[in-house]
Amino acid sequence: MGNILLLNLIVLLYLIVIGYLGYLGYRGTKNAEDYLVAGRQIHPYVMALSYGATFISTSAIVGFGGISALYGMGLLWLAFLNIVVGIFIAFVVYGKATRRLGARLGAQTFPELLGKRYNSRFIQGVVGLVIFLAMPLYAGVVLIGGARFLQEALRIDYNVALLVFSVIIALYVVLGGLKGVMYTDALQGSIMLLGMIVLLLVTYIKLGGVIDAHRALTDMADKVPSALVAQGHRGWTAMPEFGSQWWWVLVSSLILGVGIGVLAQPQLAVRFMTVKSNVELNRAVLIGAVFIMLTVGVVYIVGPLTNVYFMREVGKLSIQMTVSPEAPKGNVDQIIPKYISMAMPNWFVYIFMLTLLSAAMSTLSSQFHTMGSALARDFYEGWLEKGSARGTVFITRLGIVITILISVVLAYRLPPNIIARGTAIFFGLCASSFLPMYTFALFWRRVTRAGAIAGMLGGLALTIFWLVFIHAKEASAFGICRAIFGRDFLISSHPWPVVDPIVVALPISTAVTALVSLVRGSQESGS
Repeated sequence: MGNILLLNLIVLLYLIVIGYLGYLGYRGTKNAEDYLVAGRQIHPYVMALSYGATFISTSAIVGFGGISALYGMGLLWLAFLNIVVGIFIAFVVYGKATRRLGARLGAQTFPELLGKRYNSRFIQGVVGLVIFLAMPLYAGVVLIGGARFLQEALRIDYNVALLVFSVIIALYVVLGGLKGVMYTDALQGSIMLLGMIVLLLVTYIKLGGVIDAHRALTDMADKVPSALVAQGHRGWTAMPEFGSQWWWVLVSSLILGVGIGVLAQPQLAVRFMTVKSNVELNRAVLIGAVFIMLTVGVVYIVGPLTNVYFMREVGKLSIQMTVSPEAPKGNVDQIIPKYISMAMPNWFVYIFMLTLLSAAMSTLSSQFHTMGSALARDFYEGWLEKGSARGTVFITRLGIVITILISVVLAYRLPPNIIARGTAIFFGLCASSFLPMYTFALFWRRVTRAGAIAGMLGGLALTIFWLVFIHAKEASAFGICRAIFGRDFLISSHPWPVVDPIVVALPISTAVTALVSLVRGSQESGS
């Protein structure tokens, strides 16, 4: 009873503070610019934590944490890219250019930035529509991550967890706009830092210290299941065999897909437009880098080490602990929740519950805000030329409600082991469709509207084609290829069925954007 009372008090206090911060955002929102880009006056600490908390969600902690338990510490290369690309290059290179261009053009969303740069309502509308239609997949897997932990830790129904998540997030996003989102992100990011630091320390204490824990994990290489060895798995402290199936999935889908795709994330790019000068971005770099190191860096270490804990306690590997009738091969999305509930004291389960709540809510709030603004500002007002600036806030709020409902439905219907893969699909889709024209918009004056459209549509079409007809996992699940050609995927020779779409689509969309721009000349080049 005491534990339940303590839990209820912690959650109640947390929700009160979140509600108050959302109210501050609501009170400080006077117009569309306040609602969409927080008035361009956000403090660098708030901006950095909001960016990091939006970037690092339950998909990173639960989904990729579970993936690291299966693949090993090779996933730390993703943490390296998250810091170098996702923070340093994103803030110093892309962030400064984005802030300048956004302020000069008066852009208030990522699609509007691209649309105004290329003087194209079509680009603004299509980018907004792609975000509105595709981002619910990402939001759905984030919802799954939080709900799975609540289900495991609190022994509550999965459906109840989804409902609670959705209602709370909807309230402060719909009312508070981006100011409310960023204020709550800063608090949630701080809680995430505390939770992850404690998780790492307690894990090492339980496993006998840093050296003993990692030595034990290295010595477990002979326990890798034979089926995984055949695919290239060489142990949890070694990279997979170069060129093997295991290597291609780890490197192309998980490391490159998310590590590069972060640069074209609409909900992250808009953060650069919320500060008033480059000075704030410079100050935010160190904060952001430390945040990433202490969140994903920690979980990609703890994930593989869960194998040591479970092997010592029950004689099973982490993935074997999650085998069920619904997931006969195990469900990586349940590894971290199960480890926390079994290995950690009750007081930490409550702290980590707040960590995951914070991770999920910070990311979801930004996703819903981005999807709502994509529907209202970019598709409805921008492309269709309907509505007005005053109506933008109302349509955005309506769009948020719609996307929340879509994301919840997806969270009910998506299969096991989907969190990390769903995240990688969305990040890769954004990179292949948006990154070339976004990069050229910032740094190449000769890029043309025709080049941007050709590259965007080419990258989008090639990514969808690859997922439906080439990449084995998705092609088999969709069933379209089998219905048309009588086989699960078109190319069976290694490594193509396990090569992520980003490896092919991003270079081609970049080349198409550049070549079409050069052929058409500079007459359509933006200012």
